[in-house]
Amino acid sequence: MKMIRAIIRPEKSEEVIDALDKAGFPALTKMDVAGRGKQRGIRLDEIYYEELPKTMLLIVVDDSDAEKVINTVHETAFTGNIGDGKIFVSPVESAYTIRTREEGL
Repeated sequence: MKMIRAIIRPEKSEEVIDALDKAGFPALTKMDVAGRGKQRGIRLDEIYYEELPKTMLLIVVDDSDAEKVINTVHETAFTGNIGDGKIFVSPVESAYTIRTREEGL
């Protein structure tokens, strides 16, 4: 299994979530976060924003589905501007459903 963390622009979150749902990945966790990338914030006129609002989506999928999720996020979250976001992929050793105590997705 893979954990995919997609940090994206907040205004693109619903579009990305809808695209993931249509691609067959309805289960995810959505969190409002703040941070900065390698550009270290942004300056607009005389105001400097060190951290910018972002949305983080967490999705756990089978290894075989990881590329499809990554491609869906890439295509949907892209604007071509600085701050489009980042995708991180990590291995997941195991997953358990609390209610049923079942292991796996």
